[in-house]
Amino acid sequence: MALALVLAAVSPEIGGVLVRGEKGTAKTTMVRGLASLLPAVRVVDGCRFSCDPADPDPACPDGPHAADTAVVTRPARLVELPVGASEDRVIGSLDLQQALGAGQIAYQPGLLAEAHRGILYVDEVNLLHDHLVDLLLDAVAMGRSTVEREGVSVAHASRVVLVGTMNPEEGELRPQLLDRFGLTVEVAAPRDPQLRAQVIRRRMAYERDAVGFAAGYRSAERELAERIRAARARVGAVRLADAQLVTIARVCAGFEVDGMRADIVTARAAVAHAAWHGRDAVVKADLRAAARLALPHRRRRNPFDAPGLDEELLDRLLDAEPDPEGPSTGSGPEDDGGPAGEQGGPRPSTSSGHEESSGHEERSAAGQEGACPEPVDGREESEPPSPSTGSGQEGRQTIARAGQTYRTRRFVVAGIGAGEAGRRSRAVTDAGRTIGVSPIGTYGRGLHLPGTIRAAAPHQRARGRTGGGLVLRTGDLRRPVTEGRESNLVLFAVDASGSMAARRRMEAVKTAVLSLLLDAYQRRDKVGLVTFRGDSATLALPPTSSVDAAARRLDALPAGGRTPLAEGLLCAAETLRIERVKDPRRRPLLVLVTDGRATYGPDAVHRSRLAADELRRTGIGAVVIDCETGRLRLGLARLLSVRLGADHVEVDDVAAGTILDVVRRERAA
Repeated sequence: MALALVLAAVSPEIGGVLVRGEKGTAKTTMVRGLASLLPAVRVVDGCRFSCDPADPDPACPDGPHAADTAVVTRPARLVELPVGASEDRVIGSLDLQQALGAGQIAYQPGLLAEAHRGILYVDEVNLLHDHLVDLLLDAVAMGRSTVEREGVSVAHASRVVLVGTMNPEEGELRPQLLDRFGLTVEVAAPRDPQLRAQVIRRRMAYERDAVGFAAGYRSAERELAERIRAARARVGAVRLADAQLVTIARVCAGFEVDGMRADIVTARAAVAHAAWHGRDAVVKADLRAAARLALPHRRRRNPFDAPGLDEELLDRLLDAEPDPEGPSTGSGPEDDGGPAGEQGGPRPSTSSGHEESSGHEERSAAGQEGACPEPVDGREESEPPSPSTGSGQEGRQTIARAGQTYRTRRFVVAGIGAGEAGRRSRAVTDAGRTIGVSPIGTYGRGLHLPGTIRAAAPHQRARGRTGGGLVLRTGDLRRPVTEGRESNLVLFAVDASGSMAARRRMEAVKTAVLSLLLDAYQRRDKVGLVTFRGDSATLALPPTSSVDAAARRLDALPAGGRTPLAEGLLCAAETLRIERVKDPRRRPLLVLVTDGRATYGPDAVHRSRLAADELRRTGIGAVVIDCETGRLRLGLARLLSVRLGADHVEVDDVAAGTILDVVRRERAA
């Protein structure tokens, strides 16, 4: 992580750093520590947009700047972008009363302007709202931030080094934003007791005397800052041979990355790595270090693939041709080490240790709620498969694997909601089709100019208007009410009983649910997983934004035993009740995957009907995926869907089908 941050500081053109890892690994602490190491920047005195005196922005809102304008030197900035920031705070805002009343543009810069020529840091970047992600994508891609509102256009330079940290348990990044990060690293807490004890000692020493603790490292920080400054001055003179460009292209093609950005970032990172180690030419060690940081997040083929890199394949691709520069002059631990030259450097991108932690934490989090019983020892997920079973052998278990995923139909919650913007159900959101106006401070963002004028026009005489501008009051301002789509909570309740254990049936079920999970990921939904078999129902995964975690739980789900349908419905109802208290705006969608049979306990069928009636009274939107196959069908899942007031879909009809079918369903929705 330290090496990746330093390379981004040496060569900002690399495109920033994404840090993935478990909580409590000092991700934020290390990023904030980078700010004091960055070289100072020269700016035009009085310019709120940090224009470079050597190359001022000709379109700067505070410009144009004369050639003899005063120049000041200030430290480079590290600006933090909160996850809950408003759009106006990110891109800046206009003084609406001056713009409409006096006809003057008064622009207040936002965080993107403040971070120009510095670092923009986003903690928990995977939780950033979609409309803010769109703004970041535009600024990072174009190097400019543009405000287009109410007929007013303001643009300014916004070249930032984007640094983001995230915990993968809480969900993944949008692919477009993920690709904009030049480098990525995986971090985890050390397992060595001595290292962990050292962390504790340093933390306690800092709490006792923060000033004295920092003073003890001041000399080392000065040396590190000087090394970064020297490397930044050297990076433009580092030679990258044509043969090495071919090697970079071969490596990127060998890992089947999409597009050409990976090749360019790898080349820039290799040059920065050589400059960091004081070399005038790139060597093989630089190419290897750059590929390990630039490629892991670009080789993912679908959202359920963990980022990583096959280092044996990397070495084979690098060794396909001899290094034109000869042996590395800096071989050894330092080549892949961090700024302090510590051994180890970036570790291979693996996720096994993290997934173990993730699974334990997810189970612990759900256990606090007590909604449904949960696996506490992992046996349900790791139980080895038994010999092949049929649906009649209820005492045995088997684990079927999902097949190839496919594009699914879009299942929606009926009516119009008001949840977070997404891509599933209709809702009043911050972006979309304008359906009305409201006083400022209620729904929507921005200003609705016609509505504002209509609200102010009847009062102009009473307000003593004499000039050409409107006399506005705060109560006149109107915002648009827009209808778009929201994200939902999609709770999967999966029947894993013996009647589902026939290999082909469970294969089809897992493939369908996995495809629906992929659809939920693309639509920015939260997901949860309830399973029922034997004598109970289990909340296998509490509602979360981590679709990857749901896919892992589903993949390891065994099948066998009786069918406690009533328990499954009640567990789903209790889970949704708790989630409604936590997030009342997010509407749920229950996806019940079953053949409709109820075989556990006395009066199993009657209890299942009562549970279905209870669920229906809550008004929860639901879909029943009918898994019954074969010529002789009982139709129990269809009857259950009627009882629930839910849509009934056979498992073979989950796929989107033809374009004509999609159009018909979209119109009906």
